[in-house]
Amino acid sequence: MATKEDILEQLVEEYLIHKGYFVRHNIKFLPRKNHPNFDSKKDSNHSDIDVLAFHPLKYGHEKVLAVSCKSWQSGFNISTELNAIKNKKKIRGREAWQSYRELLVPKWTEAFYTAIEENTGSQEFTYLLAVTKVNGSKLDWENAQEFKQALGANPLKFLTFQEIITEISENIKTTLAATEVGRMIQLFKASGLKL
Repeated sequence: MATKEDILEQLVEEYLIHKGYFVRHNIKFLPRKNHPNFDSKKDSNHSDIDVLAFHPLKYGHEKVLAVSCKSWQSGFNISTELNAIKNKKKIRGREAWQSYRELLVPKWTEAFYTAIEENTGSQEFTYLLAVTKVNGSKLDWENAQEFKQALGANPLKFLTFQEIITEISENIKTTLAATEVGRMIQLFKASGLKL
């Protein structure tokens, strides 16, 4: 279970459990030490997959979901993020590319794929970016050439807070929910509060 600070991860977990996925959090990965571009000063801090989900009855890209959560209050501003990456700007206290290293740096992409395969047996997956809301055109991000090159045939999609809450709320029953988030939504519904 995610820590209390990771509320978006908890919401993603509840959403995916309702869809029949098995979920793990914070799957760590880093480039292999014998990679020709490995730099021990830059590549020794793990990155992680916030949520990795596996569905035993689905096929293709829907069987495995690798989720990166960005729970920024102002939402996910596509043009700002793409501009910061392109122009090597700092954003939120670090270089923009560092938030997406698995999509932009080949040695990190390889490590990302390895972590997914070691945990699911598959290199076929969907990369989900879970965000509070999207500001701008999703297609500009989903079709960015660098990301497409890193992911190959694996799709990149957005999942918004509104989509998560709407789906959970519509499908949650009165049987006690499996998570704290699910139980909270049940209480909202039981109280008559409209989500």
